Amino acid sequence: MSHRTPDHPPETTDETGSGPARGGKRAGLAGGAAGSMTVLAGALLLGSLLLPDQPDRLTPAAFARLPGEGVLLTVVLLVLPPRARRPGAVGIGVLVGLVTLLKCLDIGFYTVLFRPFDLVLDWGLLGSAADCLRQTSGRAGELAALAGVLLLVVAAPALTAAATVRLSTVMARHRARSVRVVLVLGTAWTTCVVLGLRTDGAPVAAALDAGLLGDRARQVRVSLADARLFGRRTAVDAFARTPADRLLTGLRGKDVLFTFVESYGRAAIEDPAMGPRVGAVLKEGTAALAAAGFGARSGWLRSPVTGGGSWLAHSTFLSGLWVSNQQRFRTLTSSDRTTLTGAFRRTGAWRTVGIVPGVLVAWPEGRFFGLDHVYDGRHLDYHGPGFGWSQVPDQFALETFRRREFGKRGRRPLMAEIVLTSSHYPWAPVPRAVDWAALGDGSVFRRVRRGGATEKEVWRSPETVRAAYRGSVEYALHSLIGFVRRYGDNNTVLVFLGDHQPVPTVTAHSPRKDVPVTLVAHDPKVLARITGWGWTEGLKPAPNAPVWPMDGFRDRFLTAFGPRPG
Repeated sequence: MSHRTPDHPPETTDETGSGPARGGKRAGLAGGAAGSMTVLAGALLLGSLLLPDQPDRLTPAAFARLPGEGVLLTVVLLVLPPRARRPGAVGIGVLVGLVTLLKCLDIGFYTVLFRPFDLVLDWGLLGSAADCLRQTSGRAGELAALAGVLLLVVAAPALTAAATVRLSTVMARHRARSVRVVLVLGTAWTTCVVLGLRTDGAPVAAALDAGLLGDRARQVRVSLADARLFGRRTAVDAFARTPADRLLTGLRGKDVLFTFVESYGRAAIEDPAMGPRVGAVLKEGTAALAAAGFGARSGWLRSPVTGGGSWLAHSTFLSGLWVSNQQRFRTLTSSDRTTLTGAFRRTGAWRTVGIVPGVLVAWPEGRFFGLDHVYDGRHLDYHGPGFGWSQVPDQFALETFRRREFGKRGRRPLMAEIVLTSSHYPWAPVPRAVDWAALGDGSVFRRVRRGGATEKEVWRSPETVRAAYRGSVEYALHSLIGFVRRYGDNNTVLVFLGDHQPVPTVTAHSPRKDVPVTLVAHDPKVLARITGWGWTEGLKPAPNAPVWPMDGFRDRFLTAFGPRPG
């Protein structure tokens, strides 16, 4: 006969009678969840510390390293007294989150501008990025992106702070074991340094964030001093006191057109995947212009920017100063510096106009650059569709310039600054040339737009991006060459150039910032004045043609077509 003693009560079961009671399961599940949360917290902090700040370094090997900052922060959390442990963990976690945000900004800037974010000078560029996004992806795309950015700004420090608090609590609870783990990690990190161990070309013992913060501290000091240095340079102007009647005497009676071709960089001419096609356009264009009586000379300029920031390149070219950031641009445009376009206006011998399709708001800087009248994107009478960021196809912008200014009878000589935007990122879709006589109000481009590739189709691979970029440059060059052939005459002088190289996706992360520059003229006396420049004959500069910094062009041009400064 079986019996149960009071000392051994029967095991309780759950409602099904098939196992232990729920309390045991809940305790096990809670313990497992707590362990999983601790692992996730550690993974989040490790990933944040190892996150590279450049897109081409975002590889699995980048996260297979040992961060020295992680070992140091763990030591700090262990030695903090109990009352300071939680606030200290929060502060450390927030700092890790803020550095992570900085690295995300760097990734974005390297993707487009091939440089890191400047903590002093680049905040204004975020607004320009939002404007570009609105014009390429619409208002909904802009709002979605802004919401995502705001979520990241809030979530990154909050999550890293919560993760650090959790790990500090676990380490305090298991202090002896944590000390042993830290000693092992510290020894491993030191050993990797001594032995110089590397993975995928990078040290296994990482110190990315420490180096990043050191670089940023130096960058902040340089950026803060930059305003004073640039202000002094702005005040030194070799042509400020040159009498107006002695400026540009070699071009009197000529129509002079300074034309910027967006993102027309050295890669378009020399990259094996793009150069042959673009080179063929330049070769054919050289022959066609020669048949019409025009000669051409070409060289290279080194732009202050790459990937974007066109207005910085434009102002560098026109002012003779190296304008590489927004602070310099503001300093320049609030000065009385003589610009290349402003010199034409000073003489009183030219009417000066600007064709700037990409400007859709008030542009007071036009007065600083010496423009009597500005035709922006709202005043070109274009009624066709936009093409990505570019609101007005190059061919229509040039035709509007002819109708409004260039083709008028009995007019004064013209100096025009013309910005061609069809080759602007993201090159989706790219317009196609149409019959000049059929341009009308631009409605003809509606069927061209319907047949073009979408941004999603273009950006599915680097190869399709390069193909679209190449096509956009071909279109811009065809439009410009066609304009000169169709409407140019004996008094036409054209200077056209790229403002910067395209984004790194197109250039394969090349550090070169060179852009082509070409002078086209019908009058051989104009070309004779630049014989000493050493430029290549034709529209395509030779690989060994001179490379000048872009801020050197103003003085060379004013000297070639007028007296020496003084």
